[in-house]
Amino acid sequence: MSKFYLIRHSITKGNLEKRYIGAKTDEPLCKAGYELLKEKHYPKVEKVIASPMKRCIETAQLLFPDTQIQIEESLRECDFGEFEYKNYQELKDNPKYQEWIDSMATLAFPGGESPQQFKDRCIAGFDKMVDTCIRRHYRNVAMVVHGGTIMSILEQYGVPQKSYYDWRVENGCGY
Repeated sequence: MSKFYLIRHSITKGNLEKRYIGAKTDEPLCKAGYELLKEKHYPKVEKVIASPMKRCIETAQLLFPDTQIQIEESLRECDFGEFEYKNYQELKDNPKYQEWIDSMATLAFPGGESPQQFKDRCIAGFDKMVDTCIRRHYRNVAMVVHGGTIMSILEQYGVPQKSYYDWRVENGCGY
């Protein structure tokens, strides 16, 4: 039987500033991100799969320095469109942002992905990676990805069944 560890990347400057850091911002880890990983202990794995974003690749390299990383494009973060790298303070007076909030976050991000497109992409990528890992008989696999990616996967497959936002995960943590 294979075990899959879903790990959220460590901290970036944008995380500290509570920004929407999506597919268009390839931000590296900040000093706090490196420090956080020194405090964590992770299981040994045979396979590491990561989002193509710097923050995920750097986290994977730090956590699993002796394991080759396979990049899976479909596990990248959501495309936040016009909201990319902005935070609540910068968006609170934006009518499009208020419309998105009023929709209970179901509308597509202006110029970006819809939540359902994002979830479908993440689940398809996860399914592909799980199938490959099982066929290759990997027993322990780490996926170093984004919080939204993890929430999408676990909303679909997590036990007990919970809603998307109930699967929130802090930087450097996971399931």
